Amino acid sequence: MMTGQKSRLMSEINVTPFVDVMLVLLVIFMVTAPMMTSGVKVEVPQTSHERMDIDSKSLVVSVDASRRVSINDFQLAPEDIASQLPRLLESKQADEVYLKADRSLPYGFVMSVMASIREAGVEKIGMVTEPEAAPVKKR
Repeated sequence: MMTGQKSRLMSEINVTPFVDVMLVLLVIFMVTAPMMTSGVKVEVPQTSHERMDIDSKSLVVSVDASRRVSINDFQLAPEDIASQLPRLLESKQADEVYLKADRSLPYGFVMSVMASIREAGVEKIGMVTEPEAAPVKKR
């Protein structure tokens, strides 16, 4: 029973539930953000004046201007990459593949070759590039 005392309304905002919700959302976004990235993972080597040494155990998938695909010295059709590459990876005991594509090829074709390599179970794909030539200074 209240006898002569007035109850006052509390005018302060309790931020504790707000902070709790924000921390939960932060954790959820931190966990799900890496899973939301889509596309092909490519470890593109940086072009520099020094040549990159390719491991002898690695496989090099080469695509020439006429869209002929060869894995090291073994030539095959582009649609056979996903079925033949796992066997070659086992025989070489390799875990990464380097893709060497002609610059005149359409982007879509190179991406379809990369998708076939990914279907074969390859996690690491490196893009082989040539170093840029140093500009010639004129006097």
